Amino acid sequence: MKKKFAVLPGDGIGPEVTEQAMKVLDAIADRFNHFFEYCYCEVGAAAIDSTGDPLPPATLDACLHADAILFGAIGHPKYDNDPSAPVRPEQGLLRLRKSLGLYANIRPVAAYSTLLHLSPLREDRVRGTDLVIFRELTGGIYFGNKGRNESGTEAYDHCHYADFEIDRITHLAFAAAMSRRRKLTLVDKANVLETSRLWRERVTIIARQYPEVAFDCMFVDNAAMQLIQYPTQFDVILTENMFGDILSDEASVLPGSMGLLPSASIGEKTALFEPIHGSYPQAAGKDIANPMAAILSAAMLLEHLDMPTEAHTVREVVTKVLETGIGTPELSPSIVRSCSEIGDLIASGISDPAGDFQLKKEKLAESISTII
Repeated sequence: MKKKFAVLPGDGIGPEVTEQAMKVLDAIADRFNHFFEYCYCEVGAAAIDSTGDPLPPATLDACLHADAILFGAIGHPKYDNDPSAPVRPEQGLLRLRKSLGLYANIRPVAAYSTLLHLSPLREDRVRGTDLVIFRELTGGIYFGNKGRNESGTEAYDHCHYADFEIDRITHLAFAAAMSRRRKLTLVDKANVLETSRLWRERVTIIARQYPEVAFDCMFVDNAAMQLIQYPTQFDVILTENMFGDILSDEASVLPGSMGLLPSASIGEKTALFEPIHGSYPQAAGKDIANPMAAILSAAMLLEHLDMPTEAHTVREVVTKVLETGIGTPELSPSIVRSCSEIGDLIASGISDPAGDFQLKKEKLAESISTII
């Protein structure tokens, strides 16, 4: 299979973790006889510094002509700490989402059995957590009309949704539920908001097309509590933009490290895959960042492009690495390895599935290279 990917490493630790994801994609290509072509592009603060634009036309053009996009991270203190900055890195990502019609953000959240001690919840509460959040990404209050009165003493942000915006992500979420545990929870605020009432109406109608899926609704304030009290009850969560933004960040702490969580943004023209963590500029260039979220994002990319065996292979090797006690510093593993070493090990595990993984672990412990 031949595919072309736009690669946007971005800022901070983005280039480092993206590099490890590329190692893994190359290993997949070699093992499964694929050909992956990469087009590297600037975005975010790096693009502002070189072009003055957080999303240069060349970057957008490359994304429009790619089969999928692998994204690193954006953000830099010189913009984060300057609220008056006329151009900001985040503007590039928002414009990219809108230009590509990336209307569905998908965030899987799974707790790894060997890392339950890292979760802020008791192990008995978080054990078995395996959910995915479908967040509508291009509508709602973030994209509605906003402004202030002439004196600046009043402000408004309009929340707007059309039925087609709700319908398209709802079908994606139900399709995902069909391939999982066949349960879908709509999170809204239908007791207060008219947009939420439209969401509930449309999703209830569409649910009839998926009778195999158990469907229920939950108010967002209750859902926020339930995610902490009983996270294992959830399978697929479907919600609008702002609620999804908040709930997905809340859910991200359940496994104990944001460095383990990938995401996908599915659109009309293409799809974008990225780790959910930020640019973490304090760690940039130190080779200590956890690349697993970026690598698992690459697995989501492969699955999206009808390569399920390849995606499963990546996830299997990542799980094996974690179960072997290997990880980057923030995981407090028994064997601490660098960002680049984790990338090497996972790529090696893909390329040589019959190899002696235990031997590789012992060599890592002795700081001996396992890559031939």
